[in-house]
Formats: sequence, structure tokens, C-alpha cells
Amino acid sequence: MSERDVVIPSRLRGGFFLYLLTSILLFSLLLLTGSSRTAYAEADLIQEAGRAAVLDTLLHNAVRRGLISGAVVLVGNRKETLYIQAIGRAGFEKNARPLTLSTVFDVASLTKVFATTPAIIRLMDQGSLSLLDPVSRWFPEFIGSDITILNLLTHTSGLHDAMLDQDAPLASAIHHAAVKSGTIKPGTYFQYADINFILLGNLVRRITSMGLDQYCRESFYTPLNMRHTGFNPGIKTDTAATLGGRDGVLSGIVQDPNARLLGGVAGHAGLFSTAGDLGRFARMLLNGGTLDGRSVLSARAVSQMTAPYYFKKGQIVRGLGWDRESPFSSPKGTHFSEVSYGHTGYSGTSVWIDPESDLYVVLLTTRINYTNRRSFNRLRSDISTAAAVLFARQEQRAASQMLKNTGS
Repeated sequence: MSERDVVIPSRLRGGFFLYLLTSILLFSLLLLTGSSRTAYAEADLIQEAGRAAVLDTLLHNAVRRGLISGAVVLVGNRKETLYIQAIGRAGFEKNARPLTLSTVFDVASLTKVFATTPAIIRLMDQGSLSLLDPVSRWFPEFIGSDITILNLLTHTSGLHDAMLDQDAPLASAIHHAAVKSGTIKPGTYFQYADINFILLGNLVRRITSMGLDQYCRESFYTPLNMRHTGFNPGIKTDTAATLGGRDGVLSGIVQDPNARLLGGVAGHAGLFSTAGDLGRFARMLLNGGTLDGRSVLSARAVSQMTAPYYFKKGQIVRGLGWDRESPFSSPKGTHFSEVSYGHTGYSGTSVWIDPESDLYVVLLTTRINYTNRRSFNRLRSDISTAAAVLFARQEQRAASQMLKNTGS
């Protein structure tokens, strides 16, 4: 069996994590038995190398298994980057160029929480709208409907997705949603659907007279120095490819077909970014809306955006736009706290943020396998679990709990 054939069976992954983590701790303890500064410095170096080795191995294994052709992972806290790595290729051919830390990715549904949600929350904070506003206040097509802004943000509107009319994509999206708006009573059922954020993205334009792209660029990306974040980047020399079904391989063009019909700027998809830029946004959230002295959201707005809303007798917990606990929360892993939040993207992206442990994880991949969702979600979970165990402030507590769980 060659190195390329090595696969870690799912039943052994817990033991694999434990083995690596225990190795790091043992090496550190051996060195820390000395009292010199040299011993402490060497222990730090070994810990740093061991932490990186765990995450590097997970990424290389995902490439070998054919889940992805490459990935960029960033782990950080409110002050600094703790780990960043680019592994594999930016495309799907064997001769595709390597991924770099500055590679731009189609982040898919991360658009919902890195563009649309903060835009809506900022407008709320400024008094332009409220959570309980009926959608009909802004969309006359919904007159008679009980759907509110809160329902759209939490995917409890009862609306379902549909392919859009090529000749009038936005009008068809609004018309289809309005016709179906009375099917399910709003607030009684969680149904994740892009149409909620297509409407919210258009709402930003109706309130501000600016497209979602311009509003987010001026309100967030420029002030936060997110220089590589925006919509419709076009073909760049360092843009990761995505698989577009019948459209083949796409680069610099949004993967989501409805977002393409909407001109590449939509509330549910269309944003492109880098790991570093998304990390800056995550740091801003961990710092209560401020980064490097620039405030783009109030602390109250950040708190309101990430507060829990419970559905299905508490089995599903959502923030405003953000996920907290649901069938889509695999990037939460097993060691992030109950106050953590994040989101996934179909293209192979995810972000998870934990204020309690002061940690965030960004995962961006060139995803190959879209059918084996279970394995891909396991990758998301493994990355976050490893990051939480290795880097979070409750590192010793998590390691102790892992040892306890493994021994039981």
C-alpha cells in the first residue's frame, strides 16, 4: 500500500485525533520538565508543529480520497491567526495550479451571512426596518401574507425554492414566492430555502437604492480591508474552480444557476472571497462589530444577529441568517460551544465562530465529490473538532474530555 492509498477509517478517527494530541502533550511535558527558557521554547515549537500536522493530515487525506482537489484552512481568534494552510490544486486537472493563501473562492451560501444578513442587520440598527416588519411592506406582491423579515432570516417563512424564469428571473422569484406564501403558516416550520435570501438581497436595494454588492463593499469590505471580497470577479489568475454541472468547470463565475440568472449578485449566493478576508470578518464579529479601530456593526447588532431562535422543540437553533444547531451545522464539530455559530456553502466552503472559546475556523475547498455529502460533512466536522481541541482557550478541558470519552 502506497502513501497515496492511506485512508483513515471513520471508526478510527477519534483514536487518530487522540493519538496525535497525546503525542503533542507528551513531547511538551518531556521538554517542560526542564526549567530553562530553551525547554519552553522547544515545547512551543513542538506544539505548533503538532497542531499543524493534525490539520495538514486531515486535508491531505481528503485530497487522497477524492473529496476535494485542494483546500485553504484558516484558524484564528479575535487577535491573530493561529493556523493557515493551502493544500492541493485550484482546479481539477492534475496539472492545475496550486492553491495559495490568496486564492479567491466562490463561497456560495456564505453569501447569506457575509453579505445579506449583515446588510439587513445594519439597516435594522439604523432604524430602516425591523424584524417584525411584514414582507408586504416592501413587496406589494405579499399583501395578505403574514411573512415577516424574521421569518426570512430564520428560514421559517414556509417558502420553497424554484428555478427562475430566464427572461425575468427576479420577477419570477418574487411571483412564485408570493403565490406560495400561504401554503405553510410562517414561523411554524423550518425549511432552508434560498428564496428567503433572494428576497432579502433585493430588499437591500429597495431600501438603499444600492445593489447588494455596492452596499456591502461600502459598508463592510472596504472598511475592513477585505480587498479580495466581492461579486462577479471574472476570470482571475488565482481563482479556485468549481464544478458547474452541465456548464462544466467555472472560474470567476458563480456556481449557483439562479445566482447566475440574477446577474451574479444575489442574496443567497454570488460572493467570492479569500480565507484571509473571511477571517477578518470573523474577527470583527468576535470583537463586537469592530476591527482595527473601524466599527461596521454595533455590538448590539452583532449580539442580536447571533442570538438563538428555537424551532422544532429546540432541535433546530438558528441565529439571524446564521446557523447554530441544525442538519446543516456539521462545521460545529464536537467541541465548539453552544453559543457558537456558522454556515456552509455548497461549493465546499464553511465558517464556524465560537465567542466562548475565542476561535473561528474557515474552510474553503475545491470540492469534487458532491454526492458523498456524509463524508464531506465529516471533513467539515473533523477540521473544526481538531481546531477546537488544539487551539481553543479551553484546550486542556477539551483534551481531558476527549480522553474521558475515549476511555469510556
